[in-house]
Amino acid sequence: MGIIDNAKDTMSKAIFSPSTLLSGRGALHMAQIILSVVTFVLASFRGGSSHTYWNYAMFTWALCPIMTLIITIVEMFKLDLLLGTCMDWPDFTTGMAMSSTLMTISVAITYANFYACLKCLYRLIVSISAFLCGFVYTLEVVKDKILDKKKGSYLAALPGFFKVLEAFVSCIIFISLTGYRDKPVLILCIIAYAIPFPILPVIIATNILKKLKTCLPFNLDRFVFIFLVVSVVLYIFAAIMWPIFTFRNNPRPSDCPPSFCIWAIQFMVAFMTYVNLILFTLDLIFTLLGICGFKRT
Repeated sequence: MGIIDNAKDTMSKAIFSPSTLLSGRGALHMAQIILSVVTFVLASFRGGSSHTYWNYAMFTWALCPIMTLIITIVEMFKLDLLLGTCMDWPDFTTGMAMSSTLMTISVAITYANFYACLKCLYRLIVSISAFLCGFVYTLEVVKDKILDKKKGSYLAALPGFFKVLEAFVSCIIFISLTGYRDKPVLILCIIAYAIPFPILPVIIATNILKKLKTCLPFNLDRFVFIFLVVSVVLYIFAAIMWPIFTFRNNPRPSDCPPSFCIWAIQFMVAFMTYVNLILFTLDLIFTLLGICGFKRT
């Protein structure tokens, strides 16, 4: 009955508080939602593209304002008091701001590279709106981490943010995959990319939900350590095989604009493979040594 009584007591404090919107944090949230929606509408108004970069951009400009809106509603009705019993709410919100910053800035750069040009006034406006969207999300991170000096417990701290970075780089790899058909070794590389990817959000969610973490029948820190070892091995394989079987006897074409050249996109996959290999390796080393808040068992 103690848990139920605590929940009832917490719910009694959950009242509508419109003053949340008048704070600096609320103003940033409103700006983020408005700019994301405006960018989404402007980008979709002139038609889209079947390219995965376009789909990822539209997904980002839809997901980020939805998550920001949910966070705003939760805080406006003081429901974070109830959620605080099963998760670190400030850590979650700061972590989401950091993730949204990564997504919106990367999408702004990608859109500007693939679709904008000096003579394309409309798409140039979309690019400016996209960069403003990334800027306001960056402002929230600066406010939380530098001005308010919030200390993250997982998602907004190094252990969790490393996982977010690894998942983010994996997304960039997947949306850039091309030219792998009829090449079994490259398909094996894709399998190597795919194995760690769905496990990352599960690890993140389990660490965020403290109650769920305590109910696991196994030691999560030990599982994470084994997962990192396997991920490093898989990415070492991909880091060796992808460049060899992609670029061997395949030099960069003389006419290869970064926007539409398959060779350049394949190079992006190779580059991001090495980035993720470095991230997974650092994550493994920090976990093994137990530094910077990384746990090991």
